[in-house]
Amino acid sequence: MSYIVPIGPYHPALEEPIHAKLYTEGEIIKDAEVFVGYNHRGIEKLCTERNAIQTIVLVERVCGICSHSHAFTYAMAVEAVNKLEVPRRGEYIRVITAELERLHSHLLWLGIAFHIIGHDSMFMHTWDVRESIMDALEALSGNRVNYAMCTIGGARRDISDELRRDILARLDRFEPQLQRIVDIALNDKTIAMRTQGVGVMSTEDAIRLGANGPHARASNVNVDVRRDSPYSAYGEFEFDVPVWPSCDVFARAVIRLLECVESMKIIRQALENLPAGPINLGKKIPKIAEGVAVARHEAPRGGLSYLVAGNGTQFNQRVSIHVPSFKNTPTVPHMLRGNTVADAGLIIASIDPCFSCLDR
Repeated sequence: MSYIVPIGPYHPALEEPIHAKLYTEGEIIKDAEVFVGYNHRGIEKLCTERNAIQTIVLVERVCGICSHSHAFTYAMAVEAVNKLEVPRRGEYIRVITAELERLHSHLLWLGIAFHIIGHDSMFMHTWDVRESIMDALEALSGNRVNYAMCTIGGARRDISDELRRDILARLDRFEPQLQRIVDIALNDKTIAMRTQGVGVMSTEDAIRLGANGPHARASNVNVDVRRDSPYSAYGEFEFDVPVWPSCDVFARAVIRLLECVESMKIIRQALENLPAGPINLGKKIPKIAEGVAVARHEAPRGGLSYLVAGNGTQFNQRVSIHVPSFKNTPTVPHMLRGNTVADAGLIIASIDPCFSCLDR
């Protein structure tokens, strides 16, 4: 028999609202639609009523999980409009914070994914490791969610030598724990049965539908803004961009684990080669020069872009935010087709969606 099965706008696995409508024949999903827009907060409009420093505080609250990514990208856009050169030490601190945030974000999603498939022991192991990353972010910034590490012209807080050694020691403890999670994820039968062959999106479909970030790389699309268009200090570090050919939910889990390994490489290089010198250009509230600039950043969920237009005052004339979840959400109906209703929640969650970012 044919049914229409609604999921949401309160999602069974996520705290943010999305509404999916499944058109089924028995248990099999024949077609699907996704509806968004439940979280709109008018942030782009609010940006035009604030100066550059106030806007950093605002855009950090676009998303609680990738808050630094928004502040980082907005700051780069303003710096591009004003033709400001950030001190290298400030760039390194920004990158360290961004990669710690990527670790925290990926481990958060992995824990939720393991919970959805009923593997709660892996959920607890993963979040135990994530907790050590949150402790490192708290030691670095004083905060566990909105880190406030960015300012126009650099970083707001320095890294002492003692803190540098402490974060490196944390990574030493974290590495074998992460490797154990990788080994279990690759070999555990429960994880394989619930994720392999589920929510398949081929390489061709990923390109056609505009997938990006880990979601695209899990479909064997080799893209990464950090490598393809180096910005900040990323051009000074050696790291790999992992891709995976199976194009399913299993691939999306594996890719995020492999990216955690690469993030640790970047953090180690940055901490071991942290340049001397100032971390920012001073605390004066800058005017935003006349002009337009776009900045791009590889956020945990994919490519994040900010367009900033200035008119010579302290206030933004226009801020336009393009987030990876908005680009990845159109892939969801395609991935749902041909799967069972029981897998729908996992497939929707597999893009690691942030609907606060998406709706802004």
